[in-house]
Amino acid sequence: MSRQTINQLLQDNRLKHYVTQESVPVVPLVVEEAFNGLSDKEKKYAHYISQASWAGTRIVLAQASHEAPAIFDFLQSFFRSLVPLEGSFTVDDLNKKINANETDLKNFLQYAVNFYGNLGNYKSFGDTKFIPRIERDALAKIVSTSSPDTIKLFEACVDAMYSLDEENLEIGFGKTTCSGYYTKDVTKEDAELVQGFLEQQDISAYNTRLFKTSDGFTVLLASATKLPSKTHQYKNVNITVEYGDYQQDMANIVKNLKLAQENALNDHESNMLLKYVESFDQGSIEAHKDSQRHWIKDKGPVVESNIGFIESYRDPLKVRGEWEGFVAVVNKETTKKFNALVDNAENFIAMLPWNHHTKAFEKDQFQRPDFTSLEVVTFASSGIPAGINIPNYDDIRQTEGFKNVSLGNVLNAPITQGADELSFLHESDHEKFKTLKGKAFEVQVGLHELLGHGSGKLLSSTNQENSQFNFDPSTTINPLTNKPVDTFYKYGETYPAKFSTISSSWEECRAEAVGIYLCVQEQVLNIFGFCDKELADDIVYVNWLNMVRAGLLGLEYYSPDSKQWGQAHMQARHAILRVLLRAGQGLVTL
Repeated sequence: MSRQTINQLLQDNRLKHYVTQESVPVVPLVVEEAFNGLSDKEKKYAHYISQASWAGTRIVLAQASHEAPAIFDFLQSFFRSLVPLEGSFTVDDLNKKINANETDLKNFLQYAVNFYGNLGNYKSFGDTKFIPRIERDALAKIVSTSSPDTIKLFEACVDAMYSLDEENLEIGFGKTTCSGYYTKDVTKEDAELVQGFLEQQDISAYNTRLFKTSDGFTVLLASATKLPSKTHQYKNVNITVEYGDYQQDMANIVKNLKLAQENALNDHESNMLLKYVESFDQGSIEAHKDSQRHWIKDKGPVVESNIGFIESYRDPLKVRGEWEGFVAVVNKETTKKFNALVDNAENFIAMLPWNHHTKAFEKDQFQRPDFTSLEVVTFASSGIPAGINIPNYDDIRQTEGFKNVSLGNVLNAPITQGADELSFLHESDHEKFKTLKGKAFEVQVGLHELLGHGSGKLLSSTNQENSQFNFDPSTTINPLTNKPVDTFYKYGETYPAKFSTISSSWEECRAEAVGIYLCVQEQVLNIFGFCDKELADDIVYVNWLNMVRAGLLGLEYYSPDSKQWGQAHMQARHAILRVLLRAGQGLVTL
């Protein structure tokens, strides 16, 4: 593609969406009061896990795209050379040093804000590329006022930064693969072949990247220690398993986690940190699973945290995890609501439609999870969610449990609702939507995490011969066919590997559907403090309205060119909208 100016791109109805928008809301996450309430030891514990989390920054960048680490180095060098580390420093102060056009500087800073906010040059919510709104020559002029090292770093990454070649527009498999998890020449078929090998060898893909080589493939495992590599033959293809990916980053992570362990607040946290260290030093997902076993036993900690290769949303194959680390402080008042929800969870789960006549589709014994409202201190990843339900390891979730967290200062961040926030809504709904959206979303997040992701049972074989099961095949009836269930997960099979590219969207659809299904229950609404019938009805209405609107907005995350969805939650919400439209009877009108 010939190089176009930014002005030309903004006139292109398709490509203009890849240019950074003129303004991005930047809001503080209020946490000072919560953090100041910690003891000195608790603060040190939080600090070192925060340091370990941010030590994985370059991992997130490399997972986003091959060029993101170089762009990061350029931005870091630029701001370090011009902005003092201490004291106040405004945009006007910066402009006095570089004497740039005000609009040009603003557009460059908006790009930097987007890049740092997404930890890469692809949107974490949507997986599409964004490029600077400033003309390339104008940015070069701004950079020329910086240091020689900064100029070199800029020149090394500027082509990739501005490229809008077709193969670079969105993360995913295509004619060439666009993802930091793979070299460009790895096809979807290649990735599936290697995934079959990994499953045969009982190697998790969560902490790996996959590179194509001249004589086969190399699976890179993240670890601080570079263990001996080994080459295997699988279906006449050479596959080498190599340790030591992100070696220096993993070493820094391990160093800080050891310091955190010195300030652990109980035995569960100490044992959890020991297993984290083993996992990140040796590249062992089994050790990370053990860390999560200790983590779910650490009930109601003052300082909550989790760290590792967690969510697989951004991997085109949905089997590789993005680096993530968070530290948060418990909000005791809001947590009381969630504890009440947990107290009644079994009753609410029994209300789900597949449980009306049987308990076969739920775990044999309800594992009471922890459910807390947290004030985020640190969240090192490509984006901050509103709620989390982890660990994602099904073998732990099914038999040992999980934790739910709602990130209160994210939910309540004071983002101004402008005209765009009311798009597609009937004018008569504007005031109610603006007033109650946040409160309704808190209900939805609670139900989504605890009873959506937290319900259900994977029907599976429990032995290698596939002759024993965690359910009774003769009496477990498929509610869609009214016949005995005749499909199940074979021994060793996992949900992400089986459902691959649609696994995340399918699971989010289930959780979102549970949220809107159960939010109409009076007992649920009472738990969240909505005891007045008129207010409770309005909360339900706004929650459903928000879901329908999100389903329509979901189309922004669908690419007609590649026929791919860039965000699992938005594909899920759009699917729900389509079902509600098909229901007819005036339920939803567009």
